[in-house]
Amino acid sequence: MIMKDFHVVYEDNHIIIVSKRPGILVQGDSTGDRTLTDAVKEYIKKKYDKPGDVFLHPVHRLDRPVSGLVVFARTSKGLERMMEIFRKREIQKTYWAVVRKKPANEKGKLTHWLVKDEKRNVVTAYDTEVNGSQKAELYYKVLGTINKHYLLEVEPISGRPHQIRVQLASMGCPIRGDLKYGYDRPNADGSINLHARRIYFTHPIKKEPIICKAAVPPIPFWEEFLELDPEDIKQKNLGYLHE
Repeated sequence: MIMKDFHVVYEDNHIIIVSKRPGILVQGDSTGDRTLTDAVKEYIKKKYDKPGDVFLHPVHRLDRPVSGLVVFARTSKGLERMMEIFRKREIQKTYWAVVRKKPANEKGKLTHWLVKDEKRNVVTAYDTEVNGSQKAELYYKVLGTINKHYLLEVEPISGRPHQIRVQLASMGCPIRGDLKYGYDRPNADGSINLHARRIYFTHPIKKEPIICKAAVPPIPFWEEFLELDPEDIKQKNLGYLHE
């Protein structure tokens, strides 16, 4: 089975929301590897038979080993207004994370101060404010357990680099496959079990509510956790990443 780079979850003239596979970069880095931005540009260029360059800009990022929803702007107006929505935190993002250790509490709020080492691309979490740190907050709850792993639903309040990964690890629950933050062994495909599952906001131009939900990667381990989805729309596991 070959996993596609992405599938489209929502699309209009101003924005496009896709669900990305784990392992693909959102934007370019020193590796020079193909990016999600490149792939979505190619999709738009082909679908709409666009001559010349395609305007497309990610409004936020997901780490390379993470799967799920990414929002892109297709116009400068869309970009400006979506950036404002993110800046004002007028958006709800929900992630799924799989951990092996059960949190001490079934649900809670985590607050840390994060410092990123740019050279090593590693974030350290502190319990109190330190020089150069940024405050990071999230809510989590345990949805259930399957095969000795726990599925957590996570809603970040802030949007810091590696925030969910380092904050969960700081409470003793590193994400499955995440060697960088303390899990003891990698996943075979290099992914980590963190998935941007759902996003909700008011469309910046149409002023309509937008709610999107991303299918989990088409991997048996992930798919088993779908039975723990608390939503009635779980059977509409919007699209798949395989072909």
